[in-house]
Amino acid sequence: MIFREARREDIQQIQVVRNAVKENTLSNPNLVTDEDCEEFMMVRGKGWVCEMDHTIVGFAIADLKENNIWALFLDPAIEGKGIGQKLHKIMLDWYFTQTTNTVWLGTEFGTRAERFYKKAGWTEVGLHGSNEIKFEMSFETWKQLSMGAVEGVEGSKS
Repeated sequence: MIFREARREDIQQIQVVRNAVKENTLSNPNLVTDEDCEEFMMVRGKGWVCEMDHTIVGFAIADLKENNIWALFLDPAIEGKGIGQKLHKIMLDWYFTQTTNTVWLGTEFGTRAERFYKKAGWTEVGLHGSNEIKFEMSFETWKQLSMGAVEGVEGSKS
């Protein structure tokens, strides 16, 4: 399993993963173009992928322009292996080295994603549109969560 920064040549496989998901599906797969992916990964922010056997199985993209998590998706076949947590950590560690602005995201109600973000320490702040929950993560909260994770690791070694 390899975690690395996303590259332009990854976009085709990123689109495969994005369109394979069972929750938070796009009503029309053509709504998110390859050009959109490239802009969010290369101009507005940065993206990361997880590769297994030279195939992308998950990706995450942060948008600095709108202080938003634009994407965090996994191939449904590999959910539950900690890949989403690792991509989430890499992405937020990077985001908060670029800015201290609070970051937000939206996700559908009653999904694994909703449970994932609550468990990861995100704060529910209302609605995004009419059918999504809006979550936020502040710099201070991420710093505390990250320190707690480090302390937990150090504590387990003693």
